[in-house]
Amino acid sequence: MDEKRPKRRKDKDNPYTLSKRQDKHYLSFRDGQGVLRELLINKELFELLDCFELDDLSFLNEMDRHYEHSELTEATLYDRAFVLPESVEDAVLRNMRYEALHNAINKLPETQRRRLILYYFNGLTYSQIAEMEGCKYQTVQDSIYAALNNLKKILK
Repeated sequence: MDEKRPKRRKDKDNPYTLSKRQDKHYLSFRDGQGVLRELLINKELFELLDCFELDDLSFLNEMDRHYEHSELTEATLYDRAFVLPESVEDAVLRNMRYEALHNAINKLPETQRRRLILYYFNGLTYSQIAEMEGCKYQTVQDSIYAALNNLKKILK
């Protein structure tokens, strides 16, 4: 009586099957050339592999349930974690742009420069800047708008 016990999933990761015939225990697998090989193994090894298959199946089922409830797979996590290193050319271009921007900001009139820095670099709102400088909201807004237009002209 051939008692095959394919408890593991039939896929590329299942390299063998266990069977029991006439009180003898066998391990079957395909070799590198695709030829089916069958080894006679002792009862202890058979029971150990059989137990492993049950544990492995339980683990694989648990992982499947986890993946079904999660959009995060190993591939998406890898994509999120993987950050390309900045090339030397990109770093140089970025530094040149920053330097050009800071030089252009330094060429602005003092009031425009101060308000632009407070708004974009210090994160203050128009209202907060107006309160600090004792002027109207619209004055700060117009000043920053003029500063941006001047920066565009300088950077062209």
